[in-house]
Amino acid sequence: MSDFSVRDLEAIVRARLTDESATSYTRTLAGKGVDKCAEKFGEEAVETVIAAVKGEPSALIGEAADVVYHLTVLLAVSGLSWSDVEAQLAERTGQSGLEEKANRPA
Repeated sequence: MSDFSVRDLEAIVRARLTDESATSYTRTLAGKGVDKCAEKFGEEAVETVIAAVKGEPSALIGEAADVVYHLTVLLAVSGLSWSDVEAQLAERTGQSGLEEKANRPA
């Protein structure tokens, strides 16, 4: 099992976004703005669903990695982080999922 985490990924993404001399896919994608980052995340999410429905474990793993990467980029270009997501998840653990969903604003 790898010791690599989403925190490690987030650090790499943020380093690439702040290194103005670097040429990377991350920087190129972010340079296209939040709309393009969100679109790419959506594409990867759909591909993940397709891999799951087809029952292809290796494809699902690959697509899930793509989703996590693109979500990390999307969070970063939106001024957010995995800490923000974790805080939201922590708030939700005190109640059932059904209760949490019922309490969401319309």
